Amino acid sequence: MDQIQLEYRVTGMTCGHCETSVREEVGQIAGVDQIDVSAQTGRLVVMSDQPIDDAAVLSAVDEAGYSAVRV
Repeated sequence: MDQIQLEYRVTGMTCGHCETSVREEVGQIAGVDQIDVSAQTGRLVVMSDQPIDDAAVLSAVDEAGYSAVRV
């Protein structure tokens, strides 16, 4: 099965700790294989071999203390 890649723009991240917080929350979503997050660019990329619910990702980012929109 092909890898699914979802990209988000995250606002409010300023440092490595911010990246870790987002990575930890999003990493709890079932099916997430890889997470690439950058405070410098405000970019979050979530990869999976199965469909991932946008609402789950947005909720996880919110739980980490930030806001995101799908790009």
